[in-house]
Amino acid sequence: MIENGQKVKIHYTGTLDDGSQFDSSAGRAPLEFEMGAGMVIPGFEKGVADMAVGEKKTINIPAAEAYGEKREDLVMQFDRSQLPEGMEPETGMMLQMQGPQGQPIPVTVTAVAEESITIDANHQLAGKNLNFELELVSVD
Repeated sequence: MIENGQKVKIHYTGTLDDGSQFDSSAGRAPLEFEMGAGMVIPGFEKGVADMAVGEKKTINIPAAEAYGEKREDLVMQFDRSQLPEGMEPETGMMLQMQGPQGQPIPVTVTAVAEESITIDANHQLAGKNLNFELELVSVD
């Protein structure tokens, strides 16, 4: 069992239930993180915890243990007059808003109308189950 505080290096490939790949460490250095430090989603850490160095396995992480369920309160409509002058929003465009403490919040434009736009501040993987192929490289 890998203990909290230990550093792990792991290669991974992440896919959605439809088989589409959303991330991979292939061709890069392995992902390095400290167990128990909240650096990765909870389900990922749980899936790695009982692995041995050199072991490969596939895990499925339900949305609740990944990026959470999609929240409708994070889908908002804004008047186009609130956009920077000259900006032409398009569906799928990524924008950045500021949170209450000035922190950047990435949002996606989901609809564009003549007078308004609709944005979604949910994480792009919210509401999705995630699948990972894992290979534990090392534990320190």
